Amino acid sequence: MQLEGFWEDSEEAAQVLQNSKRLKEKVNRIDNLKNAFDDFKALLDLCEEENEKTLLSDIENDFTKLKNEIEKFSIATLLRGEYDKNNAIFTIHAGAGGTEAQDWAIMLLRMYTRWAEQNGYSVKILDMLKDTEAGIKSAALLIEGENAYGYLKSEKGVHRLVRISPFDAAGKRHTSFASVDVMPELDDSVNIDINPDDLKIDTYRASGAGGQHVNKTDSAVRITHIPTGTTVQCQNERSQHSNKEMAMKMLYAKLLEIKEQEHKERIEDIKGEYREIAWGSQIRSYVFHPYSMVKDHRTGEEVGNVNAVMDGDLDRFINAYLVWEK
Repeated sequence: MQLEGFWEDSEEAAQVLQNSKRLKEKVNRIDNLKNAFDDFKALLDLCEEENEKTLLSDIENDFTKLKNEIEKFSIATLLRGEYDKNNAIFTIHAGAGGTEAQDWAIMLLRMYTRWAEQNGYSVKILDMLKDTEAGIKSAALLIEGENAYGYLKSEKGVHRLVRISPFDAAGKRHTSFASVDVMPELDDSVNIDINPDDLKIDTYRASGAGGQHVNKTDSAVRITHIPTGTTVQCQNERSQHSNKEMAMKMLYAKLLEIKEQEHKERIEDIKGEYREIAWGSQIRSYVFHPYSMVKDHRTGEEVGNVNAVMDGDLDRFINAYLVWEK
């Protein structure tokens, strides 16, 4: 009994139960796909036997739905990286260009928030630096849900916008850039030794909306890892302690990535180069003018409906990247 109780309370048991639950969900998904296929085949056979043309519309709809579900499941099987199943820490930084780039950064923030909501993920804003005129200079999000990092790692890099600027009275075309960084949220099983003397921890008053408590106390936390110059910050939690805890999680993820890159033994699913947020380094272009198109420069995937993409329709690009990556 004592051994049984120990097993139930151990971290290993929790991990086994979690993996068991994940496997059961996959088996259930396969069973559901098989049942859907059987139903579709029965409907198709009925249509052929009875020559019932009124069923053609139902058959087309069922085929499209089944095809999409099979494609989603097929793509999900590509998520085999060590951290693919984890939540994602997602940051956006405006490039050079002032208001134009800052407006582009907030457009990306809206796009990814919509994608997350449409796919059942929760979005938590950890930090946001707004501009006094328009847009944001930077934002950090925690996107929570199964395989959030596995899907969103495709978005890491520089994103380029081409449009007629709403801020230009002459109506000229402008090109703007913003960078996206994506890291897995690490759990307690990942051990990274950090010397407390290597950390510079600053507290400051949180900005923006958040209630009297947030705005009148030094609850925001900025942590700098002195040896690497890595800086993370969090201000949207309700207490300084919570902000510090979240900022440390962000720092752990960043240092793990740096460590793997330095040793050239990077974990397979942590990829992406840090480049200047400017021309020639973009992974994807979003063109509103003189034509409408979004094109991923790594995979060659392109979509003509740029407005749908900005409303969160990113699955084609994410799926194409996962296939290209493997």
